[in-house]
Amino acid sequence: MNLDTPVTDLDWIPAARRRALERIGISTLGALLTHYPRRYEDRTRFERFPSSEGTAPVCLCGVVRKVQVRRVRGGQKMLDAVLEEEGAHALSPRLLLRWFNAHWVERMLAEGLRIVVYGRLKCSGTNLVLAHPEFEVLDEDAGPGVHHGRITPVHPATEGLTPKMVRSLVWDGLQSLTPEAVPTRLPDALAEGPRCEALRQIHFPESWEALAKARRHLVLEEFLGLQLRVVSRRENGRQEAGGRHCGPGELMERLHGSLPFALTGAQLRAIGEIRADMAAPHPMNRLLHGDVGSGKTLVALSAMLLAVEAGFSAALMAPTQILAEQHYLQFRRLLEPLGVGVALRTGTRREEAGPLPLFGGAAAMEGPQIYVGTHALLYEPAGLGRLGLAVIDEQHKFGVLQRARLREQGSEAGPDVLVMTATPIPRTLTMTVYGDLEVSVLDELPANRGRVVTGVRPAAKLPEAVVFLREQLGQGRQVYIVYPLVEESEKLEAKAAVGEFERWKKLLDPWKCELLHGRVVPEEKEAVMARFRAGQTQVLVATTVIEVGIDVPNATVMLVENAERFGLAQLHQLRGRIGRGSHKGYCVLLCSEKADGPALEKLQVLAQTQNGFEIAEADLRLRGPGDLLGTAQSGAAPLKLGCILGDAELMGLARREAQRILSSDPGLDRPENRGLRGFLEGSGEAVLAGVS
Repeated sequence: MNLDTPVTDLDWIPAARRRALERIGISTLGALLTHYPRRYEDRTRFERFPSSEGTAPVCLCGVVRKVQVRRVRGGQKMLDAVLEEEGAHALSPRLLLRWFNAHWVERMLAEGLRIVVYGRLKCSGTNLVLAHPEFEVLDEDAGPGVHHGRITPVHPATEGLTPKMVRSLVWDGLQSLTPEAVPTRLPDALAEGPRCEALRQIHFPESWEALAKARRHLVLEEFLGLQLRVVSRRENGRQEAGGRHCGPGELMERLHGSLPFALTGAQLRAIGEIRADMAAPHPMNRLLHGDVGSGKTLVALSAMLLAVEAGFSAALMAPTQILAEQHYLQFRRLLEPLGVGVALRTGTRREEAGPLPLFGGAAAMEGPQIYVGTHALLYEPAGLGRLGLAVIDEQHKFGVLQRARLREQGSEAGPDVLVMTATPIPRTLTMTVYGDLEVSVLDELPANRGRVVTGVRPAAKLPEAVVFLREQLGQGRQVYIVYPLVEESEKLEAKAAVGEFERWKKLLDPWKCELLHGRVVPEEKEAVMARFRAGQTQVLVATTVIEVGIDVPNATVMLVENAERFGLAQLHQLRGRIGRGSHKGYCVLLCSEKADGPALEKLQVLAQTQNGFEIAEADLRLRGPGDLLGTAQSGAAPLKLGCILGDAELMGLARREAQRILSSDPGLDRPENRGLRGFLEGSGEAVLAGVS
């Protein structure tokens, strides 16, 4: 029996359980054995029943003494069960277990049953209550075995498949394995024993130390597979034939000389790295990331001029029409004195300034030299000329196929590609999601930027916030007011921009307010933004349509309502719209009364720091890497066990080992490396399950 044996061939699994396993994506024995526990319970001994509530979850064993079901307000069914400690006396503490509308619990619980419960205790009147706890009925006279008397795994489950059932299936699956059926993939330098033993200990550890050792083995294996794919893809990219798209730099130097400020050291360093890539014979594939306002657009424009000087066109693709139009206007202002033609391509607008004579009196190339647009660039009927450089702004807004299509618009050898993001990326993610890219980091802000003060306030403080906004408007500043919704929703308890707009017009009279959101027609969007940029409008009531790239230096105040409904990185992006001039900026985050502890913790991160890299680390820690490490971005299997942030040291170790292996054996032809080929050739899920 091997890891790739289908569950349909495992006769010890009942048909109904096989169907339930397939519902959660388990189709082979290997997938079952890499369905890792989500937590463990120490059932070698249980704590005494506590007499007060606490912040940490508890795992307790007791006997059900009373079960009662009754109807409560709203027609809901409430089930209460009294749980008593084994061997309890009259004065021993008792717990109340409580479920709402949990019909399946009614069928499982009865007086006299011995159960294990897991949950967080809360006081309710004179009772200690475990609301909707996880629980498991123990067999009569249960002694040490699969479910009791050990460090017991609790696996993810589904309807018709309880954690206890999964535990039994995994136990039986492990008994059927032989070491020969589970080859160890880690190199000897990293492995601390056979993979077969690591699988046994990750599910049914003999001790906490054995569990830690098994987890290290399996996480390293997971990370090594990820890094082999990432490093291999990076090396393959370096071997591709490409063209040199870099001119001498005269245009770029003229642009820099026309600016009223000096570039930061980080900008100059990034331009140098990009310039070297564009002069190389293989295609550039570089990520430029940095904090909000760190000057990525100017770095990208410098690179585009290098391509233009070499006789190629360049294109910048932005995620929204507002941002594309802003880039277009900015580029025209900067480039017309240099004789460089710029074109705009969006879903509703086609516009261009040019072709103009190039620098030094040279003849213009046919058509514009620089294209700016949205995804409409992908479908430009006349093409994008001899595209030598493709710049993708806010790259996470675009899918892999869209980026590939833009690249296909290029010259015969393919254009250089520069992807940008204003969301600073934790170092551990640059080794994973973006591990196949060269990386340039902008870790400095321009010296003339104003400081932004951020405050977290309850919604009840809105009247004081209105007074503050009027004071700032009286000093000639401009204001953003941001909402999570365009219009009110029956499903979500949150304020909406459309519904609140009229109220703000009255509260901030006589200053002019305008409304901007994603449903405003494109022509009106640009008209609204043009009036705001010109100072004709003082207050912009908006949704997250202003999140990226909007640059109005006189806008120094932002008020965000229902701030708890936004992500941490998104709030940091929104806050980046202020403090872009020399005046101090103010960001007021109003949260509703229902905002819970985690939401307030998230908002306090913003109040404590403006450092985007610190915020990115906190964001990763608070919500996990799921949104960041997706298969669409990384091309690698999702992680089942490893934690990108918590296991950063192991990720670095796996990275170095992957580089060592592939540098000496690119084809994984050596006998000791052949078992690693599955990481490069197999599907992500199959690789993690140990199937070649």
